[in-house]
Amino acid sequence: MKNHMELQQLIDKLHKERSLLKEEWTALISGRTPELSEYLFLLAREERKRYYGTDVYIRGLIEFTNYCRNDCLYCGIRKSNSHARRYRLSEEDILSCCRTGYSLGFRTFVLQGGEDGYYTDERMVHLIHLIKRQYPDCALTLSIGEKSFESYKRFFDAGADRYLLRHETADFSHYKSLHPPALCAETRQECLWNLKKIGYQTGTGFMVGSPHQTAEHLAEDMLFIKRLNPHMAGIGPFIPHHDTPFSGEPAGTLELTLFMLGLLRLMLPKVLLPATTALGTIAGNGRELGILAGANVVMPNLSPAGVRRDYSLYDNKICTGDEAAECRTHLEKRIASTGCRIVTARGDSKI
Repeated sequence: MKNHMELQQLIDKLHKERSLLKEEWTALISGRTPELSEYLFLLAREERKRYYGTDVYIRGLIEFTNYCRNDCLYCGIRKSNSHARRYRLSEEDILSCCRTGYSLGFRTFVLQGGEDGYYTDERMVHLIHLIKRQYPDCALTLSIGEKSFESYKRFFDAGADRYLLRHETADFSHYKSLHPPALCAETRQECLWNLKKIGYQTGTGFMVGSPHQTAEHLAEDMLFIKRLNPHMAGIGPFIPHHDTPFSGEPAGTLELTLFMLGLLRLMLPKVLLPATTALGTIAGNGRELGILAGANVVMPNLSPAGVRRDYSLYDNKICTGDEAAECRTHLEKRIASTGCRIVTARGDSKI
């Protein structure tokens, strides 16, 4: 077990060299203390300020379908959850969300949904064309799961700018413990390499505190993200859902999630790093603390109020109040309390 000084030296090494060995990642993650966290967050804020100033970018999140063909053991919209109230937004619903968001100053829209077979490549291409034609000055991000290289290419050629696909965990055996046999980590990671090859601004990420996770697993996550060099990295705490096999598992902690955010900012200082809804779910001031740990993106919800509760990936997701796009003024005040400011911009990655 390394002492405080040795662990602080590892943070300094990460700050200088932007990488650590697996055993160093493991030692730092497992040996963290509140004092080390504060030191890390100070450096993380300095790095963020160097490349992004005090700017925090807002993304308008549109959760357009909660149908999903997959049966991931942790997810509330998994195929086997017969209690989920399913919905799909129409094209007009989605465009209405964009109109509302644009008037509020959003210049990035994020289309997020389960892996829903109704949304064929043709339907997605048509939808992308509609949004980009009406809002050519906006970035469009997709987050709709694993697709073929050809499908990703069609979406990109239609005008999609970014793609979010969390790898969830880089360890193959750990991945198997969280997913049904039809899914594998190798395919997931291949999708991410394909997205980068095509030219997307690519985002990945992982759950913090997922069942069976160890410090070694988190070390592998950091090594994978370093190799991938994504434009965005979205991490959040695992939060159990009552209608899943992991309903009785403990949630990930705010403390470890914030520590991993700080490490990501030091490793990839130019990365776009969200303070996620899940952070705001496990702590009322979770997103502000995420900003203070080095994050620089928030994603308020543009989805129609009537369906927000139905996109239930985990229990107690905040569905009304400050996470909603309509409450932008209040969100601005909360972000201002961290010394940062929300800006109206596409907020492209500097990587």
